[in-house]
Amino acid sequence: MTMMSKMTDRRLSRQACIYIRQSTLAQVRFNQESTDRQYNLMNKAQSLGWSPQQIRILDGDLGQSGAAMTNREDFKALVGEVAMSRVGAIFCLEASRLARSNQDWHRLLELCAITGTLVIDEDGCYNPAEFNDGLVMGMKGTFAQAELHIIRARLHGGKLNKDSKGELRFPVPVGFVFESSTIVLDPDREVQGAVRTVFDLFTQEGTAFGVVQRFNALGLRFPRRAYGRAWDGKLLWGRLTHSRVLSILANPSYAGTYEFGRYQSSKHVGAFRRYPHAVVPDATGCLARHDPGPSRRLHLLGSVCRQP
Repeated sequence: MTMMSKMTDRRLSRQACIYIRQSTLAQVRFNQESTDRQYNLMNKAQSLGWSPQQIRILDGDLGQSGAAMTNREDFKALVGEVAMSRVGAIFCLEASRLARSNQDWHRLLELCAITGTLVIDEDGCYNPAEFNDGLVMGMKGTFAQAELHIIRARLHGGKLNKDSKGELRFPVPVGFVFESSTIVLDPDREVQGAVRTVFDLFTQEGTAFGVVQRFNALGLRFPRRAYGRAWDGKLLWGRLTHSRVLSILANPSYAGTYEFGRYQSSKHVGAFRRYPHAVVPDATGCLARHDPGPSRRLHLLGSVCRQP
């Protein structure tokens, strides 16, 4: 069937939804041509017979990944509208804009097939209720998820390659900063003093809880460095907590060890993802312990700061 033959009066009487998505806020900011192309799909909808009043723009998911439905409120709204037979056609630039998860993709296709909703992208117009169109759309969704896996594998492989040479840059704990490609002590003496105090108090008290009590009793504040968004790189000062002391004492960076890949993330059944701290064993190849050389060696900050 041709594209125009699929534009029945029943479909044209419903609304046309233009789904717009970019995976990250950086893409929204710097890849504006792609965003403009998605907004221009409204002209395509009008040329196929929908009036401007019938066209709905769904752009609330800009900056959200398509790997899952979580935090994609407009995609959830789209699925709901399709399920209630209120959508005649869904317009998107390509299949990956709608979903990069086979679960979300096939759920949407099944609802489109039941309610007679079309899916229109740059390549053509598809009716999921028809076998051939449904087969093509299923393959598009599979390719979109496979593409996400390939991208992740490339990025992770690049990280591991740099990690094997001790050159991977990652957020360093408070008290250290990057100077060019070298990890050095934070030049802020107040930061050094706060970290030194934690180690000194632990030497005296012997417990993390004792450190927290003494530190807060002195009216001191402990720094943390923000990463990302408006506060990127800024120092934020606040109360020292028990969990923070434990993380400082267990962090190998303060003992002069370069280490990456200590933890791995995992998914659990539930409404949200959870990322428990699970130590990755050496056999996985993700855990690297080595000395990059005397010039780049990390020292135990508590000892270094005590030197005159």
